[in-house]
Amino acid sequence: KNTVLAWWVETQAPEAIDAATRQFELADNMTDRAGALHALLRTAAPQREAALARFAQIFADEPLVLDKWFAMQATMHRHPGDPPVLTRVRTLLGHPAFSTRNPNRVRALVGSFCNGNLAEFHAADGSGYAFWGEQVLAIDAINPQVAARLARALDRWRKFTPERQAAMRAALETVAAHPALSSDVGEIVGKALAN
Repeated sequence: KNTVLAWWVETQAPEAIDAATRQFELADNMTDRAGALHALLRTAAPQREAALARFAQIFADEPLVLDKWFAMQATMHRHPGDPPVLTRVRTLLGHPAFSTRNPNRVRALVGSFCNGNLAEFHAADGSGYAFWGEQVLAIDAINPQVAARLARALDRWRKFTPERQAAMRAALETVAAHPALSSDVGEIVGKALAN
């Protein structure tokens, strides 16, 4: 049901957006409410932002559901008139419910963007790779194992176009040159550069 709703909303038909909004408002369970929100994220309709805010309010005390909320936003696609998804992700880094000390939250937001939003992460301007480098270094200072897992987002950099390869290699080299880099991240980045 929720998959069909999402496909319908993808058509941008006003009645589909209304149906998703109605399901979101009337749902008596988290699955249907999350399904409706996921569908609304496929449109730039104003109901999208209202539903995002309401979902966070309803599930503020449910950590796993909030992880889903962060991940849905990190993996959404940009619509005409929207800023890059990376702008949203950077804003969410400052959300009161986000902490780089919470591995699940980091995976939900940063990991989902870098590994689950290929179109936005691999933006031609290299902004996704620069963000990746910033986050790997910031998280490495707190939790090297989580940072190492995130570092793997660029381990197949040679499979991309020459322009993207150059931007990825630059990001990898910036991380590799950091003086306080953990051995966990150093191993991942070193292998990526060597291959």
